[in-house]
Amino acid sequence: MMLNVVYYDCNFKPVNLRLVDPPFGLQLVTLILELDYLRKKPLGGTTHPLIFFQLKNIFHLLESIGSARIEENQTTLAECIEGKIEGSKNPGDYRKTNVVIGSSSHTPPDASTVPSYMEELFNFINKANPPQYDLLKVAIVHHQFVWIHPFDNGNGKVVRLLTYIMLIKYGFRVHIGGRIINPTAVFCNNRENYYRYLSLADDGSDESLLLWCEYVLNGLKNEISKIDKLLDYEFLAKNILFPAIDFALEREYITEKECKILQVAVKKQVIQAADVKRVLPDKIPAEISRNIRRLIDKKMLQAEKDSSRKYVIRFENNYLLRGIVEMLDKESFLPIPINK
Repeated sequence: MMLNVVYYDCNFKPVNLRLVDPPFGLQLVTLILELDYLRKKPLGGTTHPLIFFQLKNIFHLLESIGSARIEENQTTLAECIEGKIEGSKNPGDYRKTNVVIGSSSHTPPDASTVPSYMEELFNFINKANPPQYDLLKVAIVHHQFVWIHPFDNGNGKVVRLLTYIMLIKYGFRVHIGGRIINPTAVFCNNRENYYRYLSLADDGSDESLLLWCEYVLNGLKNEISKIDKLLDYEFLAKNILFPAIDFALEREYITEKECKILQVAVKKQVIQAADVKRVLPDKIPAEISRNIRRLIDKKMLQAEKDSSRKYVIRFENNYLLRGIVEMLDKESFLPIPINK
C-alpha cells in the first residue's frame, strides 16, 4: 500500500512494497528450488568441527570489514579488531533530516515519513506467506530497507544483519552448528554490482525487482557452494592449511620443529603425543610434552576436549592466522581482497 504523502523533491520515486511472482522458466525459479534444497540439507563433511568453526570466526571478522567497505569506509583489520569503526551519533534513532546517498542516484524518502515506511516494512516482514516466497522476501526486504535509509549512519551494516536474521528465520541454520551464509560476502564481493542492482530495483517494476532477487539468490548459492568446499578436508588441507604452515615457516613465524608438529596435526586432524614422537623420534616423552605445551601456549594447538590429551590445530590470534587468510584470499574465498 502506497503512503499518501506529498513530496517536494522531484528526484524521489516511491516504491510499492510487495512480493513478485517470478514467471515459470525464469532462472530465478531454479535458484529458489536449489536454495530450498540446500537449506534443508544437513551440514556435514570430513573437516573436524573445531577446525571448521575457526574458519567461520575468521570469515565473520573479515566480513565486518567488508561491510564497512561497501559504504567506502576503509576500515583496517586492526581497527575492526579494536572496535574503532565509526558509528551513528544517535544510535537506534531514525534520522531526523533528509539525506543524499553519495554512491547512488536514489533519493531516500523525507525524514518525516521514515517511521511510517518502517512500520509498513515490519508488517511486510511479519506477514505469513507461503514458504516458496521466503527467499524473495529476504531480497525484497533488503532492498526496501536500503531504499528507506532509516538511519543517519550504519544502514548497510543493519540491513545485512537483518538479512542474516531473516535467513535464520526461514530455515538457513547460519548460527553455530549450521551453515555459514554471510550476506556481507554476497554484497561486498562486487560493490559496483551491488549498487547497480539496487538502483535497478528502485524503479519498482516487477522486472527490476526480480533481477534484484536473482542477483541476491545467485550470491547466496555461490556462497553456500564456496563454504561447503571447506567441509571437504582433503581440499582444505591441501589448499589452505598446509600452505599456511609453509607461509609461516618461510617468514620464520614458526620453527622447523613446530612446523613438523603442525604438519602432522593437519594431516591427522587430531593428534596425540605418540604422533609427535613419530616426527620427532630423537625426543624423550618429557620433551614431546613440552613441545606440545609450547604450541598450546602460542595458540597453535588446542585440546580437542577439556582435559583431553588429544589436540587439534588452532590458528586464531596467532602467526598462523596471516597464512590462513592469505590462502583463503588466494582461493577466492574472501569477500574483500586482504591487501586493499
